Amino acid sequence: MEIETYNQNGEKVGKAELPDEIFGLDFSPDLVHQVVVSQMANRRQVSAHTKDRSEVRGGGRKPWRQKGTGRARHGSIRSPLWKGGGVTFGPTKERDFKKIIPKKMKRKALFMVLSQKVKDNELVVLDELKIEKPKTKIVKEIIQNLKSKIKNIKTESFLITLPKMDKNIILSTRNIPKIATIQAKELNCLDILNYKYLMLPKEAIAVIKETFL
Repeated sequence: MEIETYNQNGEKVGKAELPDEIFGLDFSPDLVHQVVVSQMANRRQVSAHTKDRSEVRGGGRKPWRQKGTGRARHGSIRSPLWKGGGVTFGPTKERDFKKIIPKKMKRKALFMVLSQKVKDNELVVLDELKIEKPKTKIVKEIIQNLKSKIKNIKTESFLITLPKMDKNIILSTRNIPKIATIQAKELNCLDILNYKYLMLPKEAIAVIKETFL
């Protein structure tokens, strides 16, 4: 499968070969949904935490004697019945939301999402992506060049896939809304689907093939 390639000015400069086993699969919504849900669950951070009666400070002494006071019996002021006491059945940090998905399923879902990006004309392949110094203005100009020259591009939501670590590009994009970077070897369904377009330098295609096949 061949696809048009562009330079940083948005001009067509040739074609690139896309492996059919990665970019030529049919889309299965059920499989992709299952993988995306598992990735979202695995990224979920548990922040809500309430203390039960064993975690609340104090309450080691019996408030008053068992009998003879006319009041109800109590063993600790940290009982859930008391103000400032423990919480019954509250949320705790011990909760685990992780879901295990087989590697083959994750890999196939990734290939399906990449294939769908090609079918929907949402994959932009660049001949190369290089900037001499970290400067947000340069990356904005590249995005604008592509948007003005390629008719399919109607928004500036891009996931830029890097063949290797490139600090200049990473630093240049971190302040631009709706634009993010990711290394080709770390590609996944969730990150790709969070952005409208996938920008891919030609070098990254070989990295994807080497990593996931």
